[in-house]
Amino acid sequence: MLKKIIFMGTPFFAVPILKSLHQNGYPLSVIYTQPPQKSQRGQKINKSPVQGISETLNLEFRSPQTLIDNNDEYQFLKNLEADLAIVVAYGQIIPKEFLSLTKKGFINIHGSILPKWRGAAPIQRSIMNLDSEVGISIMKIVEKLDSGPISNIYKIKLGNNENTQEISEKLSLLAAEKILDNVDDILADKAKFVDQDHLKATYAKKIDKSEGKINWNDEASIILGKINGLFPSPGAFFIFNGERYKILKAEIGKGVGKNGEVLNNELEIGCSNNQSIKILEIQRQGKKSQKIEEFMLGSQIKKGSLIPNV
Repeated sequence: MLKKIIFMGTPFFAVPILKSLHQNGYPLSVIYTQPPQKSQRGQKINKSPVQGISETLNLEFRSPQTLIDNNDEYQFLKNLEADLAIVVAYGQIIPKEFLSLTKKGFINIHGSILPKWRGAAPIQRSIMNLDSEVGISIMKIVEKLDSGPISNIYKIKLGNNENTQEISEKLSLLAAEKILDNVDDILADKAKFVDQDHLKATYAKKIDKSEGKINWNDEASIILGKINGLFPSPGAFFIFNGERYKILKAEIGKGVGKNGEVLNNELEIGCSNNQSIKILEIQRQGKKSQKIEEFMLGSQIKKGSLIPNV
């Protein structure tokens, strides 16, 4: 009998995984994704990346506002009698009663080496924490967040200056490759799921925009981890003369000076322990991003300027 698979996902991270399943002939009965969102000014409706690829591939999709107390979706999935649900950054709570609606359960592809970094922002937190490696965990979904038993973990080294966008792409492609064997094993009852060590759990809470503010009293590696971890959104930033500047790309510099001092006209800024950050790409509030050479031509930020932490 033909198997039935449900896929639940929303952001770009989920797209290569969905495409891989479809292109390799896995029977995707229905796709769930977050409903379209209005842009900040309300002039445009933005479909989720998963909705976009579902339409391109002519896959049936559903985008309820919530699954909580949603009897229509409960009955739809119950009547589907699916074999397996695959969840990748869906962005909604899946109620406990839904988890019994497939024969092999609901599995989640989570962007961390569990039990480390359970929660909403595992890749960002891993980069900001200066971890040496990142990964994906394939686990069963249970009622408590990201605490279910794990089938497989796949790891990659975290480079010194890789950002969240780059690592997300790498992990998504890794998951797109590895999910195929995992689905085969699960459907054939060959997969082994092992309980997590809950005492070692850490949590990757949702990123708050205010976390992007740079403190020049931090060491260079901490500041660089923040810049990379918060790229592309919400971004690491500083305030100078009442204007906000988002740092898009930087590296550890060689200059020495006061914390927050602009050390040269290439926008190298001093930080703690006689270290510095050299900014390579920047975006002034309300302006387009610029390479540092172009930015410095018309900038008020010159050698000797002091950038406050306030």
